[in-house]
Amino acid sequence: MPRQARKESRSNIYHVMLRGINRQVIFEDNQDRYYFMTVLKKYREVSLFNLHAFCLMPNHVHLLIEPTEEPLETIFKRIGVSYAGWYNKKYERVGHLFQDRFRSENVETDQYYMTALRYIIQNPVKAGIVDHPGKYPWSSYRAYEIGKGSLTDTQYALNLFGSRENLVSFLTQAHDDIVMDEEQFDKRLRGDLEKEIMLRITRCDSVAAFQQLDRSLQEEYICELYQEQLSGAHIAALTGVPRSSVYRIIKASRPIPDADSQHYNLREPEISEFEFNINEVW
Repeated sequence: MPRQARKESRSNIYHVMLRGINRQVIFEDNQDRYYFMTVLKKYREVSLFNLHAFCLMPNHVHLLIEPTEEPLETIFKRIGVSYAGWYNKKYERVGHLFQDRFRSENVETDQYYMTALRYIIQNPVKAGIVDHPGKYPWSSYRAYEIGKGSLTDTQYALNLFGSRENLVSFLTQAHDDIVMDEEQFDKRLRGDLEKEIMLRITRCDSVAAFQQLDRSLQEEYICELYQEQLSGAHIAALTGVPRSSVYRIIKASRPIPDADSQHYNLREPEISEFEFNINEVW
């Protein structure tokens, strides 16, 4: 069944969530976050979008974005491909890093803009990572608080609130704002996503079809499904292969690591054109 086209926002502003596939962590350390920021800055200059807010969480990213020259699909294909290539090389993995399709919602009123902005800025507080958004360096909060930075476009929000003091007060207020529900999105998406991955890799749309494949081909596909971050239990459910057999196949396919495999020298990212200072106000 073909996917429905996204409905365009009347304001041309969108709240976008980019998530790791099957909730996978996409930022293991600050180097990963730092590199993602270079990707954002690069494609902001290439695609000419306005970035009203961002927040990098361990397994997802929130963005309040206003495209001007390119559609969202093009922008996030650029960002996703660039960062996933870096991440896969660094961690010696293969397969998709992000869910196949980013999620977005239209931001069509000033009131909802303010709601989405505060929700994004306070995401680390909601998650219990910090007790104040100013303590989290991987969001746009400091750009709004201090009024500097080259990545976050703060003027739209400042115009709405009339002063920086009013804006910062709003952004730090306790709230029960409701925007895209991440948990409900996960529950609804996970089953459909796994079926899509199964069909794409194996071309089998049922357990019965998979069971008709040659044994060697079944084992090859099971390894590919595992590389796509599907769990052994989910692979067993999709293929009809007993869970114990799935784990045996996966274990047998893993190469024996070299003695120094955990201590390889990581080449620094090629980001000289888009260097950041870690203390920069984004």
